[in-house]
Amino acid sequence: MSTNCQAVPVPASATVPAGDAHRWKVLAVGVAANASFSAAANGMPTTAIWLRSGYHLSNTDLGVALGAMGLGVALSELPWGMATDRWGDRPVLLTGLLGTMLALLTLLLWITPADGSVPPLWALAAGLALVGVLGGSVNGASGRAVMRWFGAGERGFAMSIRQTAVPLGGGLGALILPSLASRHGFMPVFGALALVCGLSAFFTWRWMHEPDFSAEAATGPQNAPKGPLKDQATLPLKNRKVWRMVAAIGLLCVPQFAVLSFATVFLHDDGHLGLAGITSVMVVLQGGAMVMRIWSGRYTDRHANRPAWLRGAALVALATFVLLGMAAAGDAPGWVLMSAVVVAGIAVSAWHGVAYTELATEAGAANAGTALGMANTAVYVGLFLTPIAIPHLLAASNWPVVWWLAGLVALLARPLFPKA
Repeated sequence: MSTNCQAVPVPASATVPAGDAHRWKVLAVGVAANASFSAAANGMPTTAIWLRSGYHLSNTDLGVALGAMGLGVALSELPWGMATDRWGDRPVLLTGLLGTMLALLTLLLWITPADGSVPPLWALAAGLALVGVLGGSVNGASGRAVMRWFGAGERGFAMSIRQTAVPLGGGLGALILPSLASRHGFMPVFGALALVCGLSAFFTWRWMHEPDFSAEAATGPQNAPKGPLKDQATLPLKNRKVWRMVAAIGLLCVPQFAVLSFATVFLHDDGHLGLAGITSVMVVLQGGAMVMRIWSGRYTDRHANRPAWLRGAALVALATFVLLGMAAAGDAPGWVLMSAVVVAGIAVSAWHGVAYTELATEAGAANAGTALGMANTAVYVGLFLTPIAIPHLLAASNWPVVWWLAGLVALLARPLFPKA
């Protein structure tokens, strides 16, 4: 599929004036779509303890199950991004959200433990991988919409708000899904996730449209795009700077996924925490990540320092994972382990909006879907490999080594971000 095709113009009857009010509705749709999928992608790992017991899994099997959704997203992200650049945000989001809802309903109806029957690992992994394949649509499509509806002076802020959807969905998942899984099993878990995807699809159908660049829309906000975006940037797949940033984003997500996928197991097995303690840690972590993503987007918009900020974020992530490893090595009390997980998780989750804005700016708004698809492919390769690798690292070493190696991966991302 060629990447230099422009989105098919929306019929006149479907166009929406590019005014202040509607662009915020478009952003809200992007947040809702991403939060819906994040509730599954980042919320399911918070049920790891009950997933392990309910499906009779070993730690290695658990890693395969948790990584399956990431594999699905990794396989589909780039095709979804290219489809978005070709056909536009609205059809891609609607197709992906409705398909994800149906995949979750399939899990609910046929791949949940019931009446003493436990589905095999391959069925669970295949179902979660299908959720990932379909849910991968939300990332590139909603990011491209932000680039087209918001001007250069506030794209970092808007993209960071969109990126808060990831910890927002993960936080809501952490708040609700472990309780459902522990008390009622996985049928209501998959049902709740399917419901939020259906609601997001409705709001997408209602509000998500291509911007109207006609003369009648010339009274739109001063910093909104003026005229169709015909970027002359090098196509993302041929742009070496884009590829370096894609690699950096993928690497910096590895320690984040280490926390999101196995922090609950670490706190349960090593810190001897129960449901309330584990849930509170994951909710506070995701809430802090939301705040930091919004702040970082606004801060870097005002100071025009996205490259330097990203290189600094990699060093901060390294430092917090070193401290987390030290806490784990020192047989620290539960509250210290909880605090260390929260700090490390927030530090390694605060940079997303800034990085995605810098990446989309380099690629050009007309090619943003493809560039964001490339980045999310790298991200979800990490989501696939990280939970598979951790059980093997644990078998060969211990938790401090796991956290220190995660910090080292964050350091490897630093030189790949542009200097200025």
